[in-house]
Amino acid sequence: MSQQALSRQVLSQQAAAQKTVLITGASSGIGYATAQTLARAGYTVYASARNLEALKPLEQLGCRSIRLDVTDEHSRLEAVRHIEAQHGAVDVLVNNAGYGLSGVVEELELEALRRQFETNVFGLMRLSQLVLPAMRAKGWGRIVNVGSVGGSFTAPGAGAYHASKYAVEAFSDALRMETRGFGIGVALIKPTGVQTPFAATLEGSAPLSAPDSPYRAFAENSARVTREMFGKNARRAGIIAPEQVARAILSATQARVPRSRYVVGLSGHVYLALRRMLPDRAWDALMASQFPMNPRAESQPRRSAR
Repeated sequence: MSQQALSRQVLSQQAAAQKTVLITGASSGIGYATAQTLARAGYTVYASARNLEALKPLEQLGCRSIRLDVTDEHSRLEAVRHIEAQHGAVDVLVNNAGYGLSGVVEELELEALRRQFETNVFGLMRLSQLVLPAMRAKGWGRIVNVGSVGGSFTAPGAGAYHASKYAVEAFSDALRMETRGFGIGVALIKPTGVQTPFAATLEGSAPLSAPDSPYRAFAENSARVTREMFGKNARRAGIIAPEQVARAILSATQARVPRSRYVVGLSGHVYLALRRMLPDRAWDALMASQFPMNPRAESQPRRSAR
């Protein structure tokens, strides 16, 4: 590394050290990788999760762990107030906490659907509200929302999850326009399938359809295809590592003016291009080939849509 490049890196780390980052859902996957990446870049990182034990390895990298349940108002208030008391403001909020609820629309329990939105949407929205006053007072801030390429199209059996990511998409667009004049940048991260506990959560988030359900064959096939996609067919399906998403989040954090959207993963670009080009009937046919109703149908390796 040249002396000039080294000097730029040192200056960048010094600037980062003056900024405080709060990351939700940092106990594993994208959140964990992001905490590592931003801490190594010199940021003061508060890694949050409901389970503090899972954050202990991050403390060895210099991260500060904080208990935060994004669905609980008292927990949200306490986390933001603690950081603001120490540093004056949360400079960067990374809204990463989320999970995938699987199940056909007819069989989804309303309470499960509410939990999905409490975590993926309302927690994200409320934390953004809480950090904004101090960001505005400071004249600078960054909110990075982890969405999904699944916020631009829908697959059968994951309507609740896709609906929550559509909501994050719309919320991020509105927030970006509303806060730009205060020096606050809002970026939306849109990863494709990521090799994290997400797949296991998606499969186990709703009970398999009852034996006499008209959707039983579809549910069995979808569960099998999901296991294969994140297992033996991961490479062919375009599944990416959480570190790739973390690098995109770092880019959005460091950019003078962040892009509104960061699509991460080649398969994500492919799926988004296909959805733009295909009429609805053609898209439905593509999804039917990916999620066949016949449980004996041989699934083909498919590119992922997280």
